[in-house]
Amino acid sequence: MTRAQQWIREFGRPPRILGLDVARGLAILGMAGAHIGETGSFDLLDPSTWSALVHGRSSILFAVLAGVSISLMTGRAVAPEPARTPSLRLNLVGRGAVIFVIGLVLEMFGTPIAVILTLYGLLYVAVIPFLRWRSSRLLIAAAVFAVAGPPLLALVTALTLHPYGAGIAFVLYGSYPITVWMAFVLGGMALGRLHVERLDTAAAALGIGVGLMVFGYGLGLVWLAGGAGTSQAQVSTAEGGWGDYPQALAEADPLGAMLASVFAVDPHSGGVAEILGSGGFALTVIALCLLIARPLRPVLLPFGALGSMPLSAYSLHVILVALISGPGGFFQSNVFWAVTAIALLIIATAWSIFAGRGPLERLVGWVARATASPPRS
Repeated sequence: MTRAQQWIREFGRPPRILGLDVARGLAILGMAGAHIGETGSFDLLDPSTWSALVHGRSSILFAVLAGVSISLMTGRAVAPEPARTPSLRLNLVGRGAVIFVIGLVLEMFGTPIAVILTLYGLLYVAVIPFLRWRSSRLLIAAAVFAVAGPPLLALVTALTLHPYGAGIAFVLYGSYPITVWMAFVLGGMALGRLHVERLDTAAAALGIGVGLMVFGYGLGLVWLAGGAGTSQAQVSTAEGGWGDYPQALAEADPLGAMLASVFAVDPHSGGVAEILGSGGFALTVIALCLLIARPLRPVLLPFGALGSMPLSAYSLHVILVALISGPGGFFQSNVFWAVTAIALLIIATAWSIFAGRGPLERLVGWVARATASPPRS
């Protein structure tokens, strides 16, 4: 039996969950499309615009899957025992540190891509207090972050007159505010604790995902249909100081900012409506991948191979963009997106057949094990 035949026969079998790998593969291809594809604006009634679904939702799908992976690494359906917890915490710190550094390296290539790996590295550390939580508590925490996080952040931002600084710019603002992304990761951790490999879990997740999509996107669309828009941050004309604070606060409009943060639905807006709608979209995609993975296994193997090495595939995609466009350059092309997608699928499949785990996945695993191992006497 050749390597390829053995791989076709064995890849994606338990304990590995092929449906999750397929979903990760779709997330990678979606993020590539968001970065380099010509997608335009989404219109539900115009199928030619449906490729715009990749914007925002692909990275959210990736984040939910990261949460699922954390649960699978730390005990699957059973929370880790107290004796294992210190080692698992160190393991996550090691993983987060390497992913963070990989993100910094990719940012050094100077592409306009908003590299998400630096935030992912931080999230691996941020979830440590939640490692031993049951699925019900994780779901409650995810709901709190989803519903209370955006308006609370908007209120604090308005009361402090839109503060700035390297730390808060990285953690709280921009494309990936941690108050938003913690909801996705914790939700994914809850899903990972619920026997995600079972078909009844996938079917339930499908129904919940569709419900969240309808409610979240409906919330945002009703708000937009009413003529309201996203509140824009206003720059105060006051000179500063406590004497001018009331005027500056009025311009910041705390109530308007909070309302906008609840109903904001556009990709990367960080609103409650976006979190619920796009979180539901991610849950729906994961559930569908889990349900079709068995009957369509031969067709889905390349996508599973791609999803089995997400760090390597994501990094390769950013490097390809930098090499082809040149220093400081960038272009968008659906042909380039298609070629990139095919290349990633072929390279990932070949690597999986002949080398197994992705190179960056090996690096992350090695550092995580070294970080978690007790020192030698």
